[in-house]
Amino acid sequence: MAEGFVFALADDLSGAAETAALLMSSGGAARIALSGPPYPVGPPVLVADLDSRHHPRAGDLVREALRHAAGRRVFVKIDSLLRGNVAATAAACLDTPAVLVPALPAAGRTVVGGVPYVHGVPLRETRAWHAERRPAPASVAAALGATPSTLVPLATVRAGHAALTRALGKAAGRVAVCDAQTDHDLDAIVAAALEACPGTRLIGAGGLAAALGRTAPTGTSPTGTPPPLDPPPSSHRPPPSSHRPRAGMPLLVVVGTADPGAATQARLLTEHGAATPVPLSTSDLGTPRAAARRVRAALATAPTVLTVTVTGPPPPALTSSLGRIVADALAGRPAKLVLTGGETARRVLDALAVQELRPMAQIHHGAVLSHTPQGHTVVTRPGSFGDRDSLLRIVTHLSDPEPERLT
Repeated sequence: MAEGFVFALADDLSGAAETAALLMSSGGAARIALSGPPYPVGPPVLVADLDSRHHPRAGDLVREALRHAAGRRVFVKIDSLLRGNVAATAAACLDTPAVLVPALPAAGRTVVGGVPYVHGVPLRETRAWHAERRPAPASVAAALGATPSTLVPLATVRAGHAALTRALGKAAGRVAVCDAQTDHDLDAIVAAALEACPGTRLIGAGGLAAALGRTAPTGTSPTGTPPPLDPPPSSHRPPPSSHRPRAGMPLLVVVGTADPGAATQARLLTEHGAATPVPLSTSDLGTPRAAARRVRAALATAPTVLTVTVTGPPPPALTSSLGRIVADALAGRPAKLVLTGGETARRVLDALAVQELRPMAQIHHGAVLSHTPQGHTVVTRPGSFGDRDSLLRIVTHLSDPEPERLT
C-alpha cells in the first residue's frame, strides 16, 4: 500500500473537484482526469471523474477504474444526499472491505440510526430530491438496495478506537454503513477502517474525503515516488500552459442546477451589479447559435451569468446544450468559468475539449478553483452548496488579478 498516495473516483465533476481539494496537502499536488483509463502518471492525489451518477453501467465503470488503482489508497466519492447510482457503486467495491459514510457535517448532513438527515430533518422529508424522478430513500440501507450492508451505529463509532476497529473488521463481505454527526466521528471512522484493513475502500461524501486527508495526509510514500499509473498515449498529453489567468479574460457563470438556492445566488449576483444576466428558456436551447451570440455580446462588456428557466421536467439534453452554447460563445478564447452543478460542469468542459483539471484551492467549501491546460480558470461547485452570497464571493475572487491566491 502506497500510503501517501490516493486514487479517488467520483460520480460527477463538482464532486471530483471537491474531493481533490480536500485530499490535497502542502506536500502533494492533485490532478482530476476527465478521461481514461489510462490515467496520468504521478500526482499524489489522482481523482477520476467517471461521470457515472446517472450512467446505466455505473458499477462497470467503477470496477474498470479500480483495476488501475496501482496500490494506492482508494476513495470513492458519492453524493451526500445519496442521489445517483449509490447501490451499483458500493457493490463494485465489495471485493475488498468497504466503509460507506455519506455524512457531510459542514453542510448539515448527518447520519444517525442509518437515516440520513439534512439540518436535523430526515432526508425523505426535505425537498433535496425535488428534481429527481423517484423519492428520496428513507435510509442508507434503502439506497443500497440489494447490496449487502451492516449498520455501525453512532454508539459504536464513539465507543473508542479498538471497539470501532473490531466492528468494522466484522463487516466481512458487507458494506459497513457508519453513523456520523461530526468531523470527529469521521476521523475516528477513517482511522479505524485503515487499521482494520489498510486496503479498505472508503465510500462517502466530502466529509469523509476531508477526514482521509487529515488522518492519512498525502505527499510522500515510503519509497518517495507514487506507484506507476498507466500514462496516457503521447497524442493525448496536453500542451504546456503557464496556468496564469490573462488580463481581460471573459468571466462567465453558468448556473445549470435545478437547486432553488442557486437561482437565489444568481439573482444576488446581478442585484449587486457583479454580472450581466443572460436568462435562457428551454426553447432558447433549440437555437444554440442565437443563444451563444447573446452570451458573447454580454461577455464583451462585463462578467456574465447564464441561467436557464425550466418549466416542467428538465429536457434530457439541457446540460449538453449549455455546453455547446458556452463553447460557441467563447470561440476558442481562454476564460474564467464558474460552473454550478456537476453535470453542467462536465458537459461544458467536454464541449471545450478539456480532459484534465489542476485544482489549486477552495474559495469556500466545495467551490474549487482549477486551471486547465488550455488556459481556462475554472471554479466548480455542487449545485446545492454555498450560502446566498456564494456566487458573489466567487466572482469577486476571480476579479482579483491573481485569483488562485487565497488566504
